[in-house]
Amino acid sequence: MSKRRLSSPPDEERAVKRLEVNSGSRDATPRQPLRHTLSYPSVDSSQPVTPVPFQQPTGLLTFSYTPQRVLEFTDSALRYYIDPPPGADLRYGYERWIKRPEERTRLDGLLRAVERIMQKADASVGPGGGGKWLRDIAVVTWRGIMTKILTAPYEDRDRCELNAMCVNGTLYLEEHLSDARLKEKEDLAPKQRVQTYYGYSFESWCTSSKPGVPERLEGHPIGWGGDVDTNVQWCSVIKTKLGDNRLVIGGEVDCVRERFSGRTDTFVELKTSMSIRNAGDEARFEKKLLKFYMQSFLLGVPEIVVGFRTPAGRITTTQTFKTVQIPRLVRGKPGAWDPQKCFAWGQHFLSKLKSILSAPAEDSSGAEESSARVWRVVLSPGEGVTVSLLDDDGVRDVEGGEDRVGFLPRWFYDQVAGKDTDSGPPPAAKAEGPPRTAPSVINAPPIQQPSHQGWNI
Repeated sequence: MSKRRLSSPPDEERAVKRLEVNSGSRDATPRQPLRHTLSYPSVDSSQPVTPVPFQQPTGLLTFSYTPQRVLEFTDSALRYYIDPPPGADLRYGYERWIKRPEERTRLDGLLRAVERIMQKADASVGPGGGGKWLRDIAVVTWRGIMTKILTAPYEDRDRCELNAMCVNGTLYLEEHLSDARLKEKEDLAPKQRVQTYYGYSFESWCTSSKPGVPERLEGHPIGWGGDVDTNVQWCSVIKTKLGDNRLVIGGEVDCVRERFSGRTDTFVELKTSMSIRNAGDEARFEKKLLKFYMQSFLLGVPEIVVGFRTPAGRITTTQTFKTVQIPRLVRGKPGAWDPQKCFAWGQHFLSKLKSILSAPAEDSSGAEESSARVWRVVLSPGEGVTVSLLDDDGVRDVEGGEDRVGFLPRWFYDQVAGKDTDSGPPPAAKAEGPPRTAPSVINAPPIQQPSHQGWNI
């Protein structure tokens, strides 16, 4: 993947208000600056960090996307883990790959799940129970976005842009993808496209529609779980708490081991990586483990199965990592990452962002106008974070000609802003989901004593 420029593109510069604080008049009310900056913490391993509590994730509900990309509150897309056949060919089925077109990563699917949770709260505790539940939530977002936020201090390559809104005290975060960036993701070079497919193919080799039984599909090798269709996803929505911030996070789950009872304790994450041939390969893999760990930790996934492959896409071996034990694999090594620094940064970032976004809007006395504002959050590798208020042109670009208030669908915004408590999304509407995320053997260390309210890290 090519490195992205750290400087802001011209269209973003035009979309962001660059207003300064007007402090020249004694009579003027202090005005909020509309562009803020945050610095990353030092990742120097010699500097101690105060641990920030992270609550063990609790499952709220699951849902599926069909091949037609319709969201259903069923487990129709649930898959079960099986061991892949020795030497599995990750190129198999490439020419039949049904690839979902790149599009803006909206929160719509997750928001439909939030609405369903609110409806259940209303039914169980009475009208208004769902609204009260949501007001206690600090952040609603996809797992991939939280991963990028928490790992930002260690990121040295990819720039990340987010859109942010604060409605009734809850932060909503979506990834911002410009048309140019979408085209770049769609028009992958042939080699990158094949390597992207390897991850999906590994999922097919490692999953079955029945627990413990490899698929036997006519015309395909034993163990092939079916041709890859990235429209189909099985997703989990969890609640957790980072410091004093309660989070609702949604994300795709690759499969479960043997059974699923509504809890996250049988979730399995599947990953591929080049076979480790030397010390350099090992160092690169250990760096990748940060994102492997954070993606699974956030969603309550207890284990990660990594398929090590040859450059030509043949699986050489698989290894299972217990998520909570991964930090100990890198601890004390040169350049090692520390999850405690990530959590401390995440708590600081979310609290600061909520403070910025919830401040009263300039030249406005209406709470509605404040909640409808959209902010652009840019995480630049090695530089820090900027938070800027979008102007009208920037907001229109975010809305994309759709029926939205900022990036939130109007049906949801009207509910949480108190304008229409009876509205809801069309029952058969298609909805956006989370983005798909694509040799010496490292021995797992012994389990350490529990910390972070049930998680070992």
